[in-house]
Amino acid sequence: MMEKAQQEPAITEPQPAREIDLHWAERLWRPAGTLLAVLLALLVTWHVIDGKDGLSAWQRKRIQERQYQQEIEILQKENTELRDRIQHLQSDPDAIEHEAREELHYARPGEVIYALPPPPQGQEGAPPR
Repeated sequence: MMEKAQQEPAITEPQPAREIDLHWAERLWRPAGTLLAVLLALLVTWHVIDGKDGLSAWQRKRIQERQYQQEIEILQKENTELRDRIQHLQSDPDAIEHEAREELHYARPGEVIYALPPPPQGQEGAPPR
């Protein structure tokens, strides 16, 4: 007798629509929540890497900072050289005379300055014949 009871399918009563809806909602919540969490994680990852202040922007700013540092070093060196030149011109009369002769083509009384034309272009390195 027990064997017959186990072999016969159990007759179930139909479930009300509300219970069926709850069952489907419970079964779909976990995959939907997982999908939502994965999408949110992908969005956050994209924002961290490629967002306004993400890793890509940070890397570009680091490269730009290095370029600015090099430019600052070059300008500081140039400023130092110009300060030294100014100091030298203010304190050394020979330097002032040299500058006047070279830049302004001044001459002492009785001296003659010969100005040669610049060499033709393309022949600057050619030896004279």
